[in-house]
Amino acid sequence: MQTTSFARHLVATGALALTAVSSAEAQDWVAAWSSSMQSASPETWSMTDATIRLIARTTVAGDQVRIRLENTFGEAPLDIGAATIGLQASGPALVPNSVRPIRFSASPSVTIPPGGLVVSDPLALPVEAEQRLAISLHVRGTDVRSSQHSNGLTTSYVTEPGTGDLTTAVELDLFLDTTNSIHWLSAIEVHSSSARGAIVAFGDSITDGSCATVDGYDRWEDVLYTRLRERDGGARLAMVNAGIGGNTVIRVPPVGSPPGLERFDRDALDLAGVTHVVLFLGTNDLRRDAEADQVIAGLDTLMQRAKDRGLTVIASTIIPRNPVPRGLPANLGFTPARNAARHQINDWIRNNDDLDGVLDFDAVMQADGDKDLVEPIYDCDGIHPNVLGYAAMARSIDLDLFTAAP
Repeated sequence: MQTTSFARHLVATGALALTAVSSAEAQDWVAAWSSSMQSASPETWSMTDATIRLIARTTVAGDQVRIRLENTFGEAPLDIGAATIGLQASGPALVPNSVRPIRFSASPSVTIPPGGLVVSDPLALPVEAEQRLAISLHVRGTDVRSSQHSNGLTTSYVTEPGTGDLTTAVELDLFLDTTNSIHWLSAIEVHSSSARGAIVAFGDSITDGSCATVDGYDRWEDVLYTRLRERDGGARLAMVNAGIGGNTVIRVPPVGSPPGLERFDRDALDLAGVTHVVLFLGTNDLRRDAEADQVIAGLDTLMQRAKDRGLTVIASTIIPRNPVPRGLPANLGFTPARNAARHQINDWIRNNDDLDGVLDFDAVMQADGDKDLVEPIYDCDGIHPNVLGYAAMARSIDLDLFTAAP
């Protein structure tokens, strides 16, 4: 199902995809937040004539916003009866008088075909950097499963089935259910005079934030974003998370999400205002026993595609995996052969003159005395860093790799 729906998506997005802007001096619209759709929701999760309130944090200030909704993995048209955006006060409650109706080609409702996406009309709403927005969608129909990002690490809110359109409601007690996944909402862009670009962190679960804190914003790219804000005296570069747990560079069975090569346009190049891309993929390809040369070829293709758009391209080395992870299947660990391939890829990254920079996360995460083990104080489960590890990764980054035009 995933392969077919995503192929339909690639066909459907030609007229609707957001326009990428590669020149930092020309920024008006900038991607301020994103979430990469990876699969259909489980059969146990659906909506029936109800409202979902999705929470997302913008990373630059501006005076207008627009959103992107996807039905990438839907097998039927998605019928959105109404949509609003407002400023989150706490939980599902909104700041009074902040709610604005969202329009799609001037209509309050929209139907998105299977595999398709839609971009809303711009609307006036002043937002600050790090402000949490609430996007409310009235989903019409019965037992509607979503296109979702599974590990959203953000608490969003859902009303009971049959409660209808509550997109303008500000009361706390109407949204009785919660979800930590992101459903349908894949991007928020802000019209900004202060932003000078956007960084896309394009990766797998270590970028997605496995072992990070729900609603904590303590992944490596979050810490990097904070450091850049402090350096620049404000949010000049937006931060976009395009990580998907289990994601690969190339198509290696078993396929759980669109591989990097197949989703790069949708999740990176087609977002507005992108100036920098960080490539941090490959560990899951090796876990599925892909050859190092195959992964290198895929990473090289991603790099060249971004370079062709005039983007700054930075790559991260692949961090260690312990031979036997804790609390996870043993086959997710790295054998000597997988580590040999990891070192080959990392050597290619470190010595690649076509890259604009390297984040050597491998060196940060290595255990003292054993380059194939994760440093214990940074280790969550033998595969992913803990919060301290994410912070150490971010603090190791040379901020000069990320420049913002004046």
